[in-house]
Amino acid sequence: MMDLVDSPEGKYILDRLRNELPKHFYYHNIDHTIDIYHSAAAIAKQENIDEDHTRLLLVAALYHDSGYLTRIDNHEQASADITRGALPKFGYSAADIEHICELIMATQLPQQPKNKLEEIICDADLDYLGRGDFAAIGDTLFTEMLALGTIHTIDEWDKTQISFLQSHHYFTAASLKNKAPKKAENLRDLQNKIAIAEMNTAPTARSIITDTFYTIAGILFCGFALKSFLIPNAFFDGGVTGISLLIHELYHFNIAYVIILANIPFIIMGALQVNKTFALRTMMAIIGLALCLLYLPYPDKITSDKLLVSIFGGVFMGTGIGLAIRGGCALDGIEVLALYTGKRISFTISEIILGINIVIFLIAALEVGFITSLYSIITYYTASRTINFVIEGLEEYTGVTIISGQNVLIKEMLVKQLGRGITVYKGERGFLKDSFDISHPVDIVFTVVTRLELRRLKNMVHEIDPKAFIFTSIIKEAAGGVLKRRARH
Repeated sequence: MMDLVDSPEGKYILDRLRNELPKHFYYHNIDHTIDIYHSAAAIAKQENIDEDHTRLLLVAALYHDSGYLTRIDNHEQASADITRGALPKFGYSAADIEHICELIMATQLPQQPKNKLEEIICDADLDYLGRGDFAAIGDTLFTEMLALGTIHTIDEWDKTQISFLQSHHYFTAASLKNKAPKKAENLRDLQNKIAIAEMNTAPTARSIITDTFYTIAGILFCGFALKSFLIPNAFFDGGVTGISLLIHELYHFNIAYVIILANIPFIIMGALQVNKTFALRTMMAIIGLALCLLYLPYPDKITSDKLLVSIFGGVFMGTGIGLAIRGGCALDGIEVLALYTGKRISFTISEIILGINIVIFLIAALEVGFITSLYSIITYYTASRTINFVIEGLEEYTGVTIISGQNVLIKEMLVKQLGRGITVYKGERGFLKDSFDISHPVDIVFTVVTRLELRRLKNMVHEIDPKAFIFTSIIKEAAGGVLKRRARH
């Protein structure tokens, strides 16, 4: 098959793109068109498309963005109009022209191809997402959008790209194999760029005041829990605080000095594993807690009831640690140790923390008493649950996956009524016991909501499709995260 770039119909449209497109089309220009042409040809070859259908596909690739010659909005329809006006004089039948126009319309976002050729042109149109020149081509699109006034800053552009990459997926087996891995790598690079930029952004006066307020409140709550509940009743907690309480109880060293000394190694680890700002904040917070224990006149031994001590001591301790984490520091260095250790052994951070605390409570059981150790476990559990609540509050996030034959209406409801972002996976449903060979394509919709929104979402989905299959998962710990998701380091 001859190269259609050099064919009469190819030269016609490429000459128009070269000479008539406004100069501010830095991305949607002749270079982009030829790139899509070659990408479509390569994918068609790998997908074993015959010569006749490949010809129609490549003509569609050449004409798919010609609509920018006349307008920007709904340019796909303009491209189809130009195609219908141009191709008859090159000997194309009405049926072939309509087929080519359908391929052009398939590139409209969001892409929803209905057959193999449409899948190929959709993948070719966004082939660069999974290539090494992603950043360079993206820069041309950014420059174009900047000139058109649809994007205003590079930060806005980076976030737009991340959102688009997260929602996009390739359709053909060739692109899934050859482009999807690199696309995932490009997404990670962008996410890392954003994360580094946010970490390096100077804190505002408001954020400094907010962080300081959280930290001071956390220190006061922790001091109250220790002086008024735990220390007078010889109770313990988990983590570095538990180690400090155990040393104080066994050797009667001043708890304020013990807490500082016990946390020094973890402050150093924090500087290495997180950053120096986090380590400095943590050091200042721990010194502040020690000063509170030394000089603030907290009430002595509010109660001797072991159950009340274990529950309320844990609540106040958890509240203090949680507030400090929201302020960007840590009053207990155990999670820094878990982060450091987790990079060297094959256990999760939660498993490492659990193992360390088991050792602490076993020693407490042997040295102080089994009953006290059991009550201290309640303290630790109460504190850990309170920490999660203080950090996440009522806004703890829940992932929701929805499988329904009415997915179009459900997607519209989630975006337009609930205002939530969605991710769509391509899947199949069916495979019943009595008709295993029968299946139907379906869009699997994933979104993230808060606990307060979950019941409303389920009700709205079931109003659309009572048979919709919904399952949820708690979004608790993200790979690569440091300490707590909402902490600001």
